Amino acid sequence: MSYTVGTYLAERLAQIGLKHHFAVAGDYNLVLLDQLLMNKECEQVYCCNELNCGFSAEGYARANGAGAAVVTFSVGALSALNAIGGAYAENLPVILISAAPNSNDHGSGHILHHTIGTTDYSYQLQIAEKLTCAAVSITSAEDAPEKIDHAIRTALREKKPAYIEIACNVSAQPCAAPGPISAVVDAPASNKATLDAAVKAVADFIEKHEKPAILVGSRLRAAGAEEAAVKLADALGCVVATMAAAKSFFPEDHPSYVGTYWGSASTPGVNEIFNWTDSIIALAPIFNDYSTEGWTAWPQGPNVAVLDKNITKLHGYAFDNIHLKELLEALAEYFKNKPKKDSTLVQYKRVHTERTVETTGKGDDVLTRADIQQTLQSLVTPETTIVGETGDSWFNVMRTRLPRGARVELEMQWGHIGWSVPAAFGYAVGAPERRTILMVGDGSFQLTAQEVAQMIRRKLPVIIFLINNAGYTIEVEIHDGPYNNIKNWDYAGIISAFNAEDGKGKGLRAKTAGELADAVKVALENKEGPTLIECVIPRDDCTSELISWGRHVATANGRPPAK
Repeated sequence: MSYTVGTYLAERLAQIGLKHHFAVAGDYNLVLLDQLLMNKECEQVYCCNELNCGFSAEGYARANGAGAAVVTFSVGALSALNAIGGAYAENLPVILISAAPNSNDHGSGHILHHTIGTTDYSYQLQIAEKLTCAAVSITSAEDAPEKIDHAIRTALREKKPAYIEIACNVSAQPCAAPGPISAVVDAPASNKATLDAAVKAVADFIEKHEKPAILVGSRLRAAGAEEAAVKLADALGCVVATMAAAKSFFPEDHPSYVGTYWGSASTPGVNEIFNWTDSIIALAPIFNDYSTEGWTAWPQGPNVAVLDKNITKLHGYAFDNIHLKELLEALAEYFKNKPKKDSTLVQYKRVHTERTVETTGKGDDVLTRADIQQTLQSLVTPETTIVGETGDSWFNVMRTRLPRGARVELEMQWGHIGWSVPAAFGYAVGAPERRTILMVGDGSFQLTAQEVAQMIRRKLPVIIFLINNAGYTIEVEIHDGPYNNIKNWDYAGIISAFNAEDGKGKGLRAKTAGELADAVKVALENKEGPTLIECVIPRDDCTSELISWGRHVATANGRPPAK
């Protein structure tokens, strides 16, 4: 079989497990899209705009391990790079593929359309270099295989996005056939001497403390170490909590699991037990102002060991060039037959009390946030994935108890409102066997609502709880003002417009507890498209956690300049 640059790229995407790639057409990428279509193992999925295209690929990567988005030069890619910044922040290998001007135009002095009006077209590559782990420009078919492989290999190894730019007249040019995919996907093993030294140092750290606790961070998935973390928890027997962005990265039915650690927004009892412990083993954490609640819950100091994706740091030691999965497995083996370090779990069980059950309504009772939370809980099965938008959806999702197998997807590092709609679309494309539930606020929805039309196009039965509380509630709790008010939409009615003549989406509105219950029944029966349930609640009906968290974040934002 002969290959072109485009079919080579398509083959590599299929070989790394992609069954779909997302695209928005533009004149520079049309020939490339034709070339990609020749590979029947990787279907082309279309999006409404390039920002949504990038976020769809990012959601797909969450479901499938990697994703790809194909856009046109400048007017397309600069929009998509916003989402690529999110993929970098969230540790997801998304390949952004951008067509580019004809190779003969480089250095010609020509001013081209879709550019900023200069004769230098390198600005997009320079921007991409800041937002990816590898960025390549292909203007020669001869160089294409090694550049494509380098970008994909680096993205998979680093769990970060990569950028591939292909001149529009090169994508159909013949090139060498791809070699074995193992050369691209096989990762080097840990340095054994360093791994052995790290195991000894961390084991000594654990053994010298009487009250250890494990804190699971959001890079654990990127490290491929979720199962290894369970093994370590089994061996130690101490309490395990997840950071907010890592919810579902550790099984919640595990006997050592106690909930979410998030300062005053923690699951009841978790903040107290972490304040009582004498040491914390932090697995792949991201400590930022959001995850530490405005720096008020930031574990640090000599009694904290940070075991991250590729580097381990604890008091007096730093080890790199080792894989977290291998480190955790070795530690689990070391402690397997030793006495349990379970004093934190014993203490937690002694003082723990269950969260107070919230009052919910029925029938004609006015709909409340608690009703929505209870309804969400009733829908969660082991085959469910909840996609939670930035805002009070975070805190409602945190309150949800997950059976083993259920997943939660959040975007807490990048925190781009509107991310969840296209991400849920991409996730549902990548995992059609799962029930995808989207929790999104009205303000966030207005940024990227178009992608619900693509859910309808592909008949994806996504269930959307849209919280209509008249504005940006998360911003209200951080710092209120008239800029937090938005124009109300007929959100349920939008689905009818998106359906047009052939769609099977459902748009419903719930103002009472009974209307919500009826709407959920319709959603569960609708298998041929998404069901959007517009949940109308008062603006000030939010979780206590959001209020507390918002106050601490506002304080951190408002610190005066240092003198």
